[in-house]
Amino acid sequence: MENQKLLQEFKKCADDPSYFISNYIKVTHPVRGLVPFKLYPFQERILGDLEEHRFNILRKFRQAGCTTIAAGWSLWTIIFQKHKSVVILSKGDAESTEVLDRIKLMYDELPEFLKPGIIEDNKHTLKLKTNSIIKSRPSGKQSGRSLAGSLLIIDEAAFIENIDTIWAAVYPIISTGGRAFVLSTVNGIGNWYHEVYQKALDGENSFHPIDIRWQEHPEYNFTPGFEHLYEQMAEKDLDIHKWEETTRANMPTKQWLQEYECSFLGTGDTFVEGEVLKNISAQTSEEYYTKYNNRMRVWQDPEPHYSYLISCDTSLGRDRDYSAFHVINMYNGQQVAEFYSNKTSINDFAKIIFNEGMAYNVATVVAERNTIGNNLIDWLYNNYEYENLWSDDRDELGFQVTAKNRESVLAELEEALRTDAIKVNSTRTCDELMTFIISENGKAQAEKNHHDDLVMSLAIAVHVYKNLLDSTPMEFVTRLDKNERMPLPSKMYKHRFKTPAGHIAEEDYRWLIK
Repeated sequence: MENQKLLQEFKKCADDPSYFISNYIKVTHPVRGLVPFKLYPFQERILGDLEEHRFNILRKFRQAGCTTIAAGWSLWTIIFQKHKSVVILSKGDAESTEVLDRIKLMYDELPEFLKPGIIEDNKHTLKLKTNSIIKSRPSGKQSGRSLAGSLLIIDEAAFIENIDTIWAAVYPIISTGGRAFVLSTVNGIGNWYHEVYQKALDGENSFHPIDIRWQEHPEYNFTPGFEHLYEQMAEKDLDIHKWEETTRANMPTKQWLQEYECSFLGTGDTFVEGEVLKNISAQTSEEYYTKYNNRMRVWQDPEPHYSYLISCDTSLGRDRDYSAFHVINMYNGQQVAEFYSNKTSINDFAKIIFNEGMAYNVATVVAERNTIGNNLIDWLYNNYEYENLWSDDRDELGFQVTAKNRESVLAELEEALRTDAIKVNSTRTCDELMTFIISENGKAQAEKNHHDDLVMSLAIAVHVYKNLLDSTPMEFVTRLDKNERMPLPSKMYKHRFKTPAGHIAEEDYRWLIK
């Protein structure tokens, strides 16, 4: 190239890391050898987020090329910016060496006009004549104290021991202007990475969450426009249309969920089978609005031709367990709203339930009948005089979960989820199901340091929902593809109801549809 064109090209690269990486970075591909690193759309999105936000946390699937993106971004930083220090923290010495080797290969393959020259090159350091440096380090208890830099990259953070201690030591260094990029495949729950990621989703820290899905990767899922790639794969006897089927067949369901579906799973066996959890997770929806200071999520407003059920689990509202309720469309079993808070007093909780019950066509309200739940029932019955509180066969308001019936109620929940009788929209409910496990003594319960308030209130909802199905004059449709159908008179014409004296009677409704 002529000097003027070289200068123009240099400026393009300096202004846009995506352009620099896609046009000049080469990497070693496990199948195709040394190849240009042409960024896929989801990888360009990652780079865009890295440029836009100071603190980023990425939940990635296996072999997504994210560590390579971090390596390319690091190299771009030290080539085009002066006096910058990039620190890459990896799980161990082998991993830290391997990351820096990738970066050195990228540098070696660059054309000369993009190479400023090397000042220092050893096992863990690469320093260029821009006086910018990359330090690739293994993790350790004292690592944080030596990680001063303008950019900190923590690779596979979920697998690094003492990462909370390391972060506590390094944060004051980068908090005044530095940047951080935390990336990892998931590794269970309750660790630093899981907690930081969840808080990022809830807007409770400074991290910007980045989520990617394996379906976005053209090498894993057929994507129009990449036919040339599929021709190359075919030459290696690789069929893009069979990638998912082949990969899933070669690993346990739990491993697939964790490494490719990016599911945060508990250490024990989940109460709901992994494949069912995968389907639930895929059906959740982020298309909701919030009420009551983000405590309630609403996917669908009440519609006049539907009946609704509200099932409640109550806490004291003192930062411990959560008060929770679900609003279920009784025609199709769809979760249309959800409330979740550990800072709502019982009287405020009762007022919210009353308001939402009235809004959802005087919904049937069922509360767990325990010590705290009795207080909620008292507020609803005596203070607010709510007229549609569910009662059991003994005519007692609310539902009492006991050691005797808990197992059967949870079994009904599992069946409803497995057969799509209930449609869960909430990621919060899905997350609790992911950490609701079978303990070593065989009891279904929440993983240590996690909660089951949404799970248990949903189990109560399913139990009452089934009870109401047997006593309604309307036809219920539990298949999800029937959501748009209007309710029809049931073919089971007899409707059971309680008389004022408390007796069960039946009324024949066939005259309504003659």
